[in-house]
Amino acid sequence: MATIQKLDPAVVNRIAAGEVVQRPSSALKELIENCLDAKSTSIQVSVKSGGLKFLQIQDNGHGIRRDDMAIVCERFTTSKLRKFEDLNSIQTYGFRGEALASISHVAHLSIVTRTADAKCAFKACYCDGKLTAAKPGASSEPKPCAGNVGTQITVEDLFYNMPTRQRALRSASEEYSRIQDVVTRYAVHNAGVGFTLKKQGEGIADIRTSASASRQDNIRTLYGASIAKEVLEVKCSDDRCGMKMSGLVTNANYSTKKLLFLLFINHRLVDCVGIRRMVESVYSAYLPKNTHPFVYMSLEITPSNVDVNVHPTKHEVHFLHEETIFEHIRSALEESLVGANTSRTMLVQSLLPCNIPVVPETDTPASSAAKVYAKQMVRTDCREQTLDAFLQPQTQSQPAAAATPVSTVGQATSDTSSHTTSLSVHGANTMASSSTDGDCQVVDPASTTASHVPMDSDEPSVDASSLGLDSLKQSHPQASSVGRLGVELASKRIKRTGRPRRDIGLTSIGNLIDHVKENSHPGITEILRNHKFVGCAQPSHSLFQYQTKLYMVNTHRLSQELFYQVFLHDFANFGALMLEEPLCVKELTLLALQSADSGWTAEDGPQELLAQNVQDFFKSKSEMLDDYLCMRIDEDGRLQSLPLLLENFVPNMDGLPMLVLRLATEVEWSSEQGCFDSLAREFSFFYAYKPNIAATMPSDDAATDSASASETAETHGRKKPNEMCFWNNRSYKWIVEHVLFPAFRSRLIAPRRFADDTTLIQLADLPDLYRVFERC
Repeated sequence: MATIQKLDPAVVNRIAAGEVVQRPSSALKELIENCLDAKSTSIQVSVKSGGLKFLQIQDNGHGIRRDDMAIVCERFTTSKLRKFEDLNSIQTYGFRGEALASISHVAHLSIVTRTADAKCAFKACYCDGKLTAAKPGASSEPKPCAGNVGTQITVEDLFYNMPTRQRALRSASEEYSRIQDVVTRYAVHNAGVGFTLKKQGEGIADIRTSASASRQDNIRTLYGASIAKEVLEVKCSDDRCGMKMSGLVTNANYSTKKLLFLLFINHRLVDCVGIRRMVESVYSAYLPKNTHPFVYMSLEITPSNVDVNVHPTKHEVHFLHEETIFEHIRSALEESLVGANTSRTMLVQSLLPCNIPVVPETDTPASSAAKVYAKQMVRTDCREQTLDAFLQPQTQSQPAAAATPVSTVGQATSDTSSHTTSLSVHGANTMASSSTDGDCQVVDPASTTASHVPMDSDEPSVDASSLGLDSLKQSHPQASSVGRLGVELASKRIKRTGRPRRDIGLTSIGNLIDHVKENSHPGITEILRNHKFVGCAQPSHSLFQYQTKLYMVNTHRLSQELFYQVFLHDFANFGALMLEEPLCVKELTLLALQSADSGWTAEDGPQELLAQNVQDFFKSKSEMLDDYLCMRIDEDGRLQSLPLLLENFVPNMDGLPMLVLRLATEVEWSSEQGCFDSLAREFSFFYAYKPNIAATMPSDDAATDSASASETAETHGRKKPNEMCFWNNRSYKWIVEHVLFPAFRSRLIAPRRFADDTTLIQLADLPDLYRVFERC
């Protein structure tokens, strides 16, 4: 076994130097920071062979005193720090005193310097941190020479004693590109300093900036006019966390294949993964896929909140209040990008997340002299058509618009939307009488009997053909068929239990309603109040118009928030969705436990026992559920009714078993407000619009009946009935247009999160379209 020995100081210093000086560009970064700490206004850099053979930097700073030149290249010698506590208020770039020492251990280093009060300059050579003679036999002491005020540092034969590091570096041109990048970044940030970079022996500089130029001028000089003309100024500050940010970022009109990200924290060039990802996420909504912006950002944080001593090259820093600072920066970027929409080109992505500012309404008097341009006109004709009129040809056999959306109970029609679906749920007493196939049977409503809730003769009922439990029955093989699950409406205009609407006055409900109002977005709410429905783009998304803008909305998310708010406002005053034949809560729970979504494992116990516990729990809560939710549970633990949250709307009953399970396991029954809030969340998720297009397609049993219709359609060149069923299905499109969207308009208060989660997406704006076509 090898013994532990103390390393030779030369080995230690060389290892440390390899961490600080990784390549020529990292050595130049340390030297530039020393020049800036010396209050230089002019920095000149000369390079040969990518900095490996020759790297020289000259500034006009305050220089180095002759007495300090003996120890200037020793490790941990610095003029910027006296004690460890000074790190809490450090405002200079360097503080360790390792830069010159590290370079002297891996290269031949010489310094020529002169202070303002010195009569001449002094030159000294260094090796391994110590003074060394320029020639054999000569003195190593600094020698007087001619020179300007400031310091000139020359680094030759970098990594001459580390051949492995030399071979690992790339070509000289690649290293020179890295040096250009470092100089460019510092030149942009330090607008009051003139930078010059050139290759040794060449008269033309590759980089040259003036000390009197602004940051915008430097960006134009160094990155080109294409970026400079599109930059936006961003600013934000927060005195509580001691931060101030200023920057220049490109608008959505500019994009490049690689992110140009310049980040300075307390004037130190660093990289922060969190800020980088946040910037990328903000711009991902405005730029085409796989393109990136130009971002220059200067972040000033109270020195006591920053830990700069976390990386040998000071490439990374840590600071307090990261999440708060990130949020301020995000808000500033989004505010600047949303307001900069004047120079868009057709290369910009048109699908933008909606971020609607709140604009107060102002009454503007009509002026006969004011000219109204075509791009400002909005069609308001009451006879205007929706999107469906352009997608489906109207025929006499199937009119596009029906006078009545759904058929009255007991009235038979030939429309598929008026059929009632007979569904089966397993029960021990009826297993012998169950049907053999277990599938849904389409029957004529005229031949179907139902137990009616008292209602007016002219009150419409809701078609029950969409209430299928087929997918759940497949996950529970024993639930093949039992009885019929019929659903009928008990309108809120018809008394549910023989008593009028009552005022509950619960503080917890009032608090939840107040919370909804406090977190509302007035701009989106105004859009929903005054929108014009256009059509259904697909089952889950719809289109509508507001003023001159076209929006696409996620109908599922919107309806989920609607039912949450309806649950709170109509609490304890619901109508009833009556089940023609009660459903056993235990059987429903077993159906849910068979689903992978339930999360059941063998460690939770037998499913039969869990289902029995759920049924017992519902029986114990039956009085409260009936009184508050109109959710009736009989003495045998059977579900008789569900609350009616929205008239003419029946939820997708495939989720009923999971609703029963989650009501028992996910609702916070221990506290009143938590209980009501979680109940509202669970019911809103269950009632949220989830179209089931497959359930409305023609079944195999109807194939024979539609054969003649298909032949007739082929003869006349029209689509077959099964081809038209998707677009003619009223349970899908009619409910969206005539049930959900009127409720969105009158009852929904849009929350603030809708502005960020792509629930509402602006597709087009008429003035912008005119601008695009004018350029074509």
